[in-house]
Amino acid sequence: MNNNHYDVIYIGSGHAAWHGALILNQMKKRVAIIEKDKISGTCTNYGCNPKILLEGPFEAVESLQHYKDIVKNTPQIDWSKLMEYKQQTIRPLHKGLESIFESQGIDIIKGEGILKDNHTVNVGDTDYKAKYIVIATGQRSNELDIEGKELTHNSTDFLDLIEFPKRITFLGGGFVSIEFASIAAKMGSEVSVVVHSDKVLKPYHQPYVKKLIEKLEAEGVKFYFNIDVTKLENIENGLKLSDDKAFQLETDYVVDATGRIPNVENIGLDQIGIDYDKHGIKVNKYMQTNIPNIYASGDVVNKKIPKLTPTATFESNYIALNILGRDADMKKFPLKALKLIPIKYPAIPNVVYSLPRIAHVGMSVEEAERKPGYKVKTVKFGEQLEFQYKHEREAEMKVVLDSRNRLKGAVIYGSAADDLINILTIIINKKMSGREVNKMIFAFPSASSGVIQLIGMHMLGVDINL
Repeated sequence: MNNNHYDVIYIGSGHAAWHGALILNQMKKRVAIIEKDKISGTCTNYGCNPKILLEGPFEAVESLQHYKDIVKNTPQIDWSKLMEYKQQTIRPLHKGLESIFESQGIDIIKGEGILKDNHTVNVGDTDYKAKYIVIATGQRSNELDIEGKELTHNSTDFLDLIEFPKRITFLGGGFVSIEFASIAAKMGSEVSVVVHSDKVLKPYHQPYVKKLIEKLEAEGVKFYFNIDVTKLENIENGLKLSDDKAFQLETDYVVDATGRIPNVENIGLDQIGIDYDKHGIKVNKYMQTNIPNIYASGDVVNKKIPKLTPTATFESNYIALNILGRDADMKKFPLKALKLIPIKYPAIPNVVYSLPRIAHVGMSVEEAERKPGYKVKTVKFGEQLEFQYKHEREAEMKVVLDSRNRLKGAVIYGSAADDLINILTIIINKKMSGREVNKMIFAFPSASSGVIQLIGMHMLGVDINL
């Protein structure tokens, strides 16, 4: 066997790649992963994992602050110790995953993968051949084209901060700015969020976004709307941001959190004629590019669904099964079994990991209010389940019900929104009725048991106020 010939080659090693690679490897396919950086991609090394690790102590402080009339002397967080813990925990992860992949028989090729033709990927001075290729190159942080842009930092830099700045500014109104601002506020910094439009977190339920902004403002975060920053410069005591009008803001550290862009450059797309645009690589309903044996997976794909780690994993698994279906032995499998099924996404939960969180799944409140036959119910579970929900009285949710009182969507404001939304996602995806929900028994007196009971009553057509 030619050592440079594979059944499947992945360009990129994140969740959009390695889940499918393991499936194919288990099914005796010869698989290689090409990676120019750390194995397992952005989420593991520079994104989700380090962020949620660093947030842990702040979440604990947030919980204690719900008892501010009872608990005195809220603990202070030692950022240097927290960063030390983060480095000890996160830094080894890619090596561990690399060892797992290699022990399973997956080849790891270090370097930049560049498509040479429909079946060839070049890395350095070597060409590698494959029957199928999967492009999983992900996204990178956007960089504002302003004077002094070299003085800005990205999200990866923030998650590696050695000393926390006294004054910190976030550019952009997306989840990165708001999540990081939640942490910075609890560190006691002077925090500013500068947004070019009149809103933050645009995809989310704005009444809940407003509640979050008001809460952050009460903690000292300053929001500046409708500002187009054009210049960042060094001054005697730090940095100064300005626009073409009268806006000026002095700070010590600036995070450019103005979005992420797909990594479509310098990987040979133009050379072999793969269709893409600024939103990513174009794929069909089977995740194939316009060259059928080449797939694209994860955040590099041009798609309307949320670009999240779980959707990248879902696509990676789907592509692996698609390839196995295309390669199935006609003599062993009936033709019906070989029929390829288009990708079909389930309801996808989406969470802003701010303090508190905002989570959403399914049909939005705004869409339900426009459509006949749907109704929106508000569940103020923070008030109704005050002691079970740890004294977080502001926590609430809105649920969307159809004409049969089936759950079609939900948005949650509260510290445990990420866990609660997962339960509601199951109810939506399984198309459960109110009777089915109320037949289940949950551990009591947990917060989730009370919340699901309230939702179950609404699904039975009963408005309940405890």
